[in-house]
Amino acid sequence: MQHLDLPQLRYNVFRFLSFSSHSLVLLKSGYFYPSGWTTFRGLFHGHLFACEADGIAPDILCIAKGLGAGYQPIGAMLCTSTIYDAIAEGTGFFQHGHTYLGHPVAAAAGRAVLQEIYDHSLVQRVREVGDTFQKALNETFAQHSHVGDIRGRGLFWGIEFVADRETRTPFDPQNGYAGKLKQAAFAEGLICYPMPGTRDGQHGDHVLLAPPFIMSDSQVDEVISRLERAVGAVFPG
Repeated sequence: MQHLDLPQLRYNVFRFLSFSSHSLVLLKSGYFYPSGWTTFRGLFHGHLFACEADGIAPDILCIAKGLGAGYQPIGAMLCTSTIYDAIAEGTGFFQHGHTYLGHPVAAAAGRAVLQEIYDHSLVQRVREVGDTFQKALNETFAQHSHVGDIRGRGLFWGIEFVADRETRTPFDPQNGYAGKLKQAAFAEGLICYPMPGTRDGQHGDHVLLAPPFIMSDSQVDEVISRLERAVGAVFPG
């Protein structure tokens, strides 16, 4: 049986412009630095960083995971020249440390990943196949009686399942639908990321989808078909 691997993504699939109180404090201080641990993937409809999709230019951006593409653990902090110069022209010393900091093998892996992305125009490919993926998701699931919302961009999507689509009432957590959907999808040869707790950490069920840059149009159809069968087995109607 062939399995299509759909990597992990942030469980709530970005509720647009929903800043945390922590972010608001940072904004008031004059600097803004969102986390890019999960959203540095190039999956946001033609943007390497998710914040670019909304025209946001943060002062500091922390990135990881996608930078190494699974070949080597690596993270990085990016900053504006204003912040860099303040350190360089001050003490010139940036206090930070980690046992494996500046690991040359990890750095080489990160460089190779970025080179591959740019050489093969993979971010642009996300824009192209992402439109196809979005259309297929909406055509297949938008009218399902237990689909409350489909949200995302490019190749970074989530489907929220509800007991009542009119009121958006979530299912009772005791039903364990997220776990059941995971098993049903796996039985169809599809590895995806269903999770509970969409609404408040306990209530709500959803599935997360973040297929790879190189997904073809035919594979879009295959992913959607397998997921449709899994959803039908768990949420009839």
